[in-house]
Amino acid sequence: MKKRIVIEGCPLRTVMDRFGDKWSILVLQTLGEEEKPMRFNDLGRDIEDISQKMLASTLRTLEECGLISREAFLEIPPRVEYQLTDMGKSLLPLIKNLIEWSTDHLELINTACASKNEK
Repeated sequence: MKKRIVIEGCPLRTVMDRFGDKWSILVLQTLGEEEKPMRFNDLGRDIEDISQKMLASTLRTLEECGLISREAFLEIPPRVEYQLTDMGKSLLPLIKNLIEWSTDHLELINTACASKNEK
């Protein structure tokens, strides 16, 4: 098998390293479905099994990458809202395609993995 040459600064590798994890995709999808700013606790309730620490870390990364914006309101109690940026919105159709592909192929993938594990 021929080895692929890794090119420094590979765009796909760089992008996937930044937000290719399962939580980032779920946060982006959730913000895209709501189509309005969401608060931290609302995101945490909508995304099953995510810890507060992981949600905070994921939101920070997505903000640093320019995919979401964060707005803090000087109120008591403090209020912070998150929403997709234009760049984040441009990623939604690709995420939806990936979700559709996953749904269409999940059974085949599970079957292939199960048969591989039986050998």
